[in-house]
Amino acid sequence: MTPAALLFTLALAADPVAFVAVAPGYPGTTVEAQPSMDAFAAALATQAGLPSGSIVAAYFEKDRPGAERLQQGDAGFGMVSLPFFLREADALHLEARLVASQKGTGPTEVWALVAKKGRVTAPASLDGWQVNSIAGYVPAFVTGTALQGWGRMPANVKVVQTSQVLSSLRKAAAGENVAVLLDGAQAAALPSLPFASELEVVARSAPLPTGIVVTVGKRLPADRWKLLEKGLRQLADRPEGAAALEAIRLQGFVPLDPQPLAAARKAYGAAAK
Repeated sequence: MTPAALLFTLALAADPVAFVAVAPGYPGTTVEAQPSMDAFAAALATQAGLPSGSIVAAYFEKDRPGAERLQQGDAGFGMVSLPFFLREADALHLEARLVASQKGTGPTEVWALVAKKGRVTAPASLDGWQVNSIAGYVPAFVTGTALQGWGRMPANVKVVQTSQVLSSLRKAAAGENVAVLLDGAQAAALPSLPFASELEVVARSAPLPTGIVVTVGKRLPADRWKLLEKGLRQLADRPEGAAALEAIRLQGFVPLDPQPLAAARKAYGAAAK
């Protein structure tokens, strides 16, 4: 172990660094997820060669509590959803480092806009409509970033955040002026619905990053992040690490492709003006 790594190990033993996961709209609560997050933190510490208890972890299913936790001084790194990252990266000084590879979708996913069959042929068709999505807490992501290749939605589209995706799809199938923006996993499950024949995908995103691993400001010096990054990338190599990843629906962490993220940030900036 290098002198720098030894100093970091000793420092972490006294002052644990916090890993903060923020995924607004997704299943589970902070309390429900804590056992899985504890197992993840323990497995990561072991893989990184750090003392037990040197990493703590917490999950937040709402954006505001997650942002507040990231502002606390011990929050050195974490994993956030793409919409959250686009909105909060500058304010919270988040730097994208890695991408989470999710079960079923991998490190990227394609978002899909779904509506009743035959009702939506172009963005203008959504004039006065409501668009529901788990990403609805970031309207500029829904109206601009996710479907930038399709075109901007009308200004009077009402974007609503909801985790009740099935209910939203039923409303769309019934002919209400509702469209639903689905993430990759939700879109993959669409054909299994009994009323799927009443719906159609009218637009799709380019492949976009899923969960983004970030560091917060300059709280982790380069040598410290290097240890943690190696631990994250090799976490699935041990049975306990693979099990910890499975519990939070991940396969592992892979290098970040900067181009899709840069394109997403550019589209978000234009849509948020």
